[in-house]
Amino acid sequence: MEKAKEMKQEMEETHQERETREAGNFKSVESSLPAVASRVDTTAIADNLSSYLGTHNPWGHPIAATDAVWLLDNTAYRSHTFPHHWQAEFVAAYFLKDSGKDVGKVVADIAEKIGLSSEGQDEKQKESLIRSRVQPFLDAILPARSVKVDFGGPKGDRDIKDLGPAGRNGVSSQTVKILREHNDKEQIKSEAIMPNDDDVSMITEFAETEGWGFISDIDDSIKTTLTSSPIGILRTTFAENPKAIPGMPDLYKHISQTLSPTWFYLSASPYNLYPFLHTFISQTYPHGTILLRDSSWMNLAGFIANLTVGTQKYKVDRMQKVHDWVPKRKMILLGDSTQTDPEAYGEIYRKYEGWVKKIYIRKVTDVAEMNETDKNIESRFEKAFESVPRDVWMTFKDPKEVYESLDLLKKED
Repeated sequence: MEKAKEMKQEMEETHQERETREAGNFKSVESSLPAVASRVDTTAIADNLSSYLGTHNPWGHPIAATDAVWLLDNTAYRSHTFPHHWQAEFVAAYFLKDSGKDVGKVVADIAEKIGLSSEGQDEKQKESLIRSRVQPFLDAILPARSVKVDFGGPKGDRDIKDLGPAGRNGVSSQTVKILREHNDKEQIKSEAIMPNDDDVSMITEFAETEGWGFISDIDDSIKTTLTSSPIGILRTTFAENPKAIPGMPDLYKHISQTLSPTWFYLSASPYNLYPFLHTFISQTYPHGTILLRDSSWMNLAGFIANLTVGTQKYKVDRMQKVHDWVPKRKMILLGDSTQTDPEAYGEIYRKYEGWVKKIYIRKVTDVAEMNETDKNIESRFEKAFESVPRDVWMTFKDPKEVYESLDLLKKED
């Protein structure tokens, strides 16, 4: 099974990804990471079999008190069939609480690889942080589970939504109609009806048909992830508090104030990192919908590959989904040069001509591994943005370089 995944990843590798992985010695690090037990709950054979039917599964059942649920914030948009109605994609993830095995082994391995013991820091505190970040990668996922959600509204006017059942990956995703009328940029809080004391909620933001939209990459565009280094990925994901790219929070605040776009945040990370990324973005950047892979890896090597292989295809797929939701919005895209953002953004521009109004690419020059690649040379960007007008895309090192361009967009609006 793992060999098949590895072969598929190699087939999906682009030239840019292959160059990065070779320069960063990714395969060597991935092969040394510990294998962990299967994350599928094998005690319920019927659930595992019926979960192949996804949300059409007639044998799904509600969550239990021992289960954990995540509800992902979303964006509501006007139905293309019934323009006066709202709808949104509701995504939920289901886990068996604290069921992860081999947690200690994984924590020790990560600590050893990032050189924790040689840093002279509080090891126990750091290991506790690693343990909390690793846990969602190890807890058993729960196929065939469902949950009821009380969609926010006036008291006495409850709107109960049934989400699920979850598919094979322990995630349910479905488009749900919203019958009440709402305003553009309005935010509504919904709460899961839980069989325990867990407080589980989500925010739905409403986006009218027209206006501005902003799709932002996360890793090394607005948050330091060091995706060109496997050890850097482990360190920034599991052992450090997240760090914003200098200047980017102020830039996004300016964009929010001048253009008031609907925000979408895009990452090739798996959904296991949703709480981590959601907390970071909520505290640092404008509210928006976070788009992640819905895969569930059984080892950390798979997680690292997730971030570094097949990213162009994945990001184009997610941007196509955003286009399906808000095809008349004027879109701005921002990414960086470490992965395949230029290629993905160029592809989506050509696919939906006129939808994307501006593309910004942060040239990452402060990571050692980037010096061993040709990712920042002009010919790379020219090839990625073939047929894209030169005044539509620009590269930058300092976020201050972007302000003038954004203000011009506002004047032309």
